[in-house]
Amino acid sequence: MSLRATHIEPEAIQRFANVFRGVKVVVVGAGEGLSASAGFTCAGERFAHWFRDFGEKYGFSDMCTGGFYPFHDAGEYWAYWSRYIMANRYMNPPKPVYNTLLELLRDKDYFVLTTNVDHCFQKAGFDKKRLFYTQGDYGLFQCSEPCRQETWDNERVIREMFERQRNMRVPPELIPRCPHCGKPVALNLRADDTFVEDAGWQAAARRYSDFLHKNEGRPILFLELGVGYNTPVIIKYPFWRMTYENPSAFYACVNSGETMVPDNIEGRSVRIDGDIGEALEMLRAAL
Repeated sequence: MSLRATHIEPEAIQRFANVFRGVKVVVVGAGEGLSASAGFTCAGERFAHWFRDFGEKYGFSDMCTGGFYPFHDAGEYWAYWSRYIMANRYMNPPKPVYNTLLELLRDKDYFVLTTNVDHCFQKAGFDKKRLFYTQGDYGLFQCSEPCRQETWDNERVIREMFERQRNMRVPPELIPRCPHCGKPVALNLRADDTFVEDAGWQAAARRYSDFLHKNEGRPILFLELGVGYNTPVIIKYPFWRMTYENPSAFYACVNSGETMVPDNIEGRSVRIDGDIGEALEMLRAAL
């Protein structure tokens, strides 16, 4: 996701601050734009640093394009993906946007629903029991079939693949396979009906549902950060609906572009078009 220059209206920040100050309960819905604001961009210098050789060979100009390329050689596939996961899961984002958000939420009863898979919330210190990663985690493997509803941590093998790859390939002995059936592994990312919703995923889904039920009808802020229209049915549309159905709720959308609000909740909404990190710093100053 690219970031564009915008001017954040002080009046919108002040209205945002007034609402934020007055609520005790916040549901955060976070998309790709939040991590982009924190510096996890897919193109430019980051792409050149991590993937210059792949770019020259295949004509990629950003990480995301390479992520969709149908590599036929497993060694090359895992060379690309081990770098991708190292860059976007096991490295910290260069800007403290997530830390600023956590500081703002410390005195709130909050829960986070996110389509991001980069683990940035937990790396910033968020309570993992207040997080629901709906779309998976770069840090987890699953069977590609899958032979069972199970995931497992991949850090050790990803780091080894990253360190031992040569000429854009990892050694054959590092190609990961399912420990149960021996089939190739996949990343635990929702792409089709093979996505594994393991016990941890199910527990997080229940905690999110329980949080919403516990706070039903109460003053609550639905805070949408960096959510676009790739999967609006996960965060955006439900936030609009829950705000409409609860007269005590308020909706805030912070994004660089894509800040539309339905007419039926316009009076209980605020739109901030600009960089999320900048907006959160302005909110902190206003508070």
